[in-house]
Amino acid sequence: MAVRAVPSRARALAAPRGGALRRGPAPLALLVYGALSLLTLGVAFARDTSPIATDAWLDLPDWSRHLVSVSGGAVLAVATVRATRSFVKRWGWARMLHADLRPAVRGAGDATILVLGLASGVAEELFFRGLVAPALGLVLSSLTFGALHQLRGRVGWIWAGWATVMGLLFGALFFATGSLLGSILAHVSINVMNLRFLRDTDVEPPKPRRLGGLLGQA
Repeated sequence: MAVRAVPSRARALAAPRGGALRRGPAPLALLVYGALSLLTLGVAFARDTSPIATDAWLDLPDWSRHLVSVSGGAVLAVATVRATRSFVKRWGWARMLHADLRPAVRGAGDATILVLGLASGVAEELFFRGLVAPALGLVLSSLTFGALHQLRGRVGWIWAGWATVMGLLFGALFFATGSLLGSILAHVSINVMNLRFLRDTDVEPPKPRRLGGLLGQA
């Protein structure tokens, strides 16, 4: 099973800039992400707590927590993006997920992808890790994160499972360092790069193979 990049010129001819996301649910998504962010910030203000900090598992000096978190987030982002590319090349379930999600971003412009990737990464980390995770714990908050990514159709549970795993990784980084900055960096970076990969990469269907020998001549 091969994957191929779609040339930028062909993308421009195939769909207008801004494409599916601009015509589709992008404005509603931005409203939801904005509401989640405001809710988290409002709760943090009411509690007089920081929305990007918690008690750390690791015994780190206060000045180094954000630095360690950001460094860990960068490593997590690179590893996840590389894993995504590898999974799509190697595994049928990943290609099926890629193919089913791709129509949502086909024809989207870079600015649209950047805005949505930034908004979703920041809002989801503030809400699910900054607000929900300290209350429910790492595992339960990650399961909630995955469940809310459930989609209809054949890839619904695959997407929910992937989101649960990523929620565990983002949450573990947050709890380990006590800083949410690394999780935000990782989530935003993964969203933007993987949305572009989703838009630009077509998963080609398998080419039919002829049987050899006498069967091939029948």
